[in-house]
Amino acid sequence: MSEGLKLPRFSVGVGDRFAHQAKAQLAACVLAGEAGVEVVPVWNKSNREHMIIGSEPSNTRIAADAAVKALGWTKPYFLDADHINLKTVGRFLEPCDFFTLDVADLIGQPAKAEDVDAFVTRHPELVGTVTIPHIAEPFKTDEAFVKGVANKFLAAVQHAGEIYRLLVDKNGAGKFVSEVSMDETDYPQTPVELLIILAMIADEKIPIQTIAPKFTGRFNKGVDYVGDVAQFTKEFNEDLAAIAFAIKTYGLPENLKLSVHSGSDKFSIYKAIHDAVISFGAGVHLKTAGTTWLEELIGLAEAGGTGLEIAKEVYSEAYAHSEELCAPYATVIDIDPAKLPTPEEVNGWTSEQYTSALRHVQSNAAYNQSFRQLLHVGFKVAAKMGDRYLNALEANEEIVAKNVTTNLFERHIKPVFLGL
Repeated sequence: MSEGLKLPRFSVGVGDRFAHQAKAQLAACVLAGEAGVEVVPVWNKSNREHMIIGSEPSNTRIAADAAVKALGWTKPYFLDADHINLKTVGRFLEPCDFFTLDVADLIGQPAKAEDVDAFVTRHPELVGTVTIPHIAEPFKTDEAFVKGVANKFLAAVQHAGEIYRLLVDKNGAGKFVSEVSMDETDYPQTPVELLIILAMIADEKIPIQTIAPKFTGRFNKGVDYVGDVAQFTKEFNEDLAAIAFAIKTYGLPENLKLSVHSGSDKFSIYKAIHDAVISFGAGVHLKTAGTTWLEELIGLAEAGGTGLEIAKEVYSEAYAHSEELCAPYATVIDIDPAKLPTPEEVNGWTSEQYTSALRHVQSNAAYNQSFRQLLHVGFKVAAKMGDRYLNALEANEEIVAKNVTTNLFERHIKPVFLGL
């Protein structure tokens, strides 16, 4: 696999929807370094988010570069063209150096029969008894099983290869980091299925540095993990074992690591992630880490005055347009309408009442995860406010930044990367 730009062992994907918090996010990575661990930022923003807000990837680049200069950051940092495909990649080519290859639409679409047969013929080691070090029991497969996995994933991986080769043609080999996302499927991949997928990726000669498999449980936006933590722990460890084996078997990049999508706020699995990567000597990409847009709202509400008024107005509008705002995120949110306070009730709240309902502190009885999830998908409301919202962020920069940095460092970096 080609040498070139390398993603370090530990990285966090950070979203900065309004391009005002890059410095506050980077400050959390500075704190990580002071605490003894290198965690590098990967600023990510999807094409959908750019379309909703009316921004360009170049805005994200400008904000990231300015933060790096302001804080004197000398370690690596990256910009992720999040979930791009052949139709959307164009605007990301110049500013980005990390590309998440989105092949969700092709998962489950059968590849050509001759391509499936050729794959099975190339990989006799995947048929029969497959022994993966650090997994207790060997896997028993047959040709029909491997063909079944190929029929589900080979077309998607071939498409990832198309996108990768376009990127090489436009930006040059070794000039960017590649991630392949395989998390938008019905069931978690078994370790042997992940191994088969990694063999396909190696065949396509994609030097991926992160892969996002499907895990058990629900990874809803901005709230804690919902599911069987013990089962997640088993899957995560077995996926690390499969990756380590694939690196040696197929010559994939040595720094290839797991990417945990919608990883922000999944507090109940952070210990499992930390313990596993330390045990394996592996890396991890937490994508995303810290719900920065919500920390902006918390900071504005905490500031009181006009800031609190704007935070209340955002909720009122989100409540009024909840169906429209929730529709694009229906599979990754669970909002109980009965738990949502009315805008009239929220309009009577103090700063403390608003921040207590929104801030993700589960020990606080006032915390309301339905309120939080609705606001999470409600960023379009703030986007429509335009300069009024941005001016409020700038007027309250210090208190907003404090919340952004504290949330990212204390609630995400410390448990995942420092085990604290």
